[in-house]
Amino acid sequence: MMKIVHRAETRGRSCNNWLRSYHTFSCDDYYDAERINFGALRVLNDNRIAPGMGFSIHPHKNMEIVTIPLKGELQHGDSKKVHSVIGANDVQVISAGTGIFHSETNGSKINPVEFLQIWIMPRERNVHPNYQSCNLSDLKTENGVTLIASPDEMAPMSLLQDAWISVYSGVENETLQYQLNQSHNGVYLFLIDGEVLVGDVLLKKRDGMGLSEVNNFEATVVKDAHLLLVEVPM
Repeated sequence: MMKIVHRAETRGRSCNNWLRSYHTFSCDDYYDAERINFGALRVLNDNRIAPGMGFSIHPHKNMEIVTIPLKGELQHGDSKKVHSVIGANDVQVISAGTGIFHSETNGSKINPVEFLQIWIMPRERNVHPNYQSCNLSDLKTENGVTLIASPDEMAPMSLLQDAWISVYSGVENETLQYQLNQSHNGVYLFLIDGEVLVGDVLLKKRDGMGLSEVNNFEATVVKDAHLLLVEVPM
């Protein structure tokens, strides 16, 4: 097993009067030659947008973009004429393909919005852009794990990559058992909240950990936990 640990306080940071963004991997003005990506996982940003503010219309191309709101409401609009508001129990996937323009703004004039945004490099380039969304409460959960996106029909949303994205919720002393879907993949864990023990590594809120050259792993919940799992080709 190969592992890499990214503590929350070591992440890059972009801040202004309306945005607070923490970067697990190099993004925007943050650059670290040793933190470009984890396999096909290119970006994992932890964002907070002030009320009534947000990212104006901007382009993306040839990237799988997964957005997971944690608090508040995120308002989406794009060049495919899709307009939506996603909240703390929703997930959105955009396959940017040949190119798409979109905006992301706080849907509230009063409360901030907090969300994770994940970019995954696709195995197919220059495809027709596509938008998907779902509500987590509608999905099946097994042993605390909810699969939200995959390359096959096992999840409600599809990815143009051999990648599986799941979220896990567990209480103290529970054990997460995860079996990778493909032998050449690795899995990146991002702890949204709580504490979990993976081997001899204790992960705390907003810590990240990449595991590769492994077929499965176990994690023990030390403090009620909410965990993101991103399995990607290495």
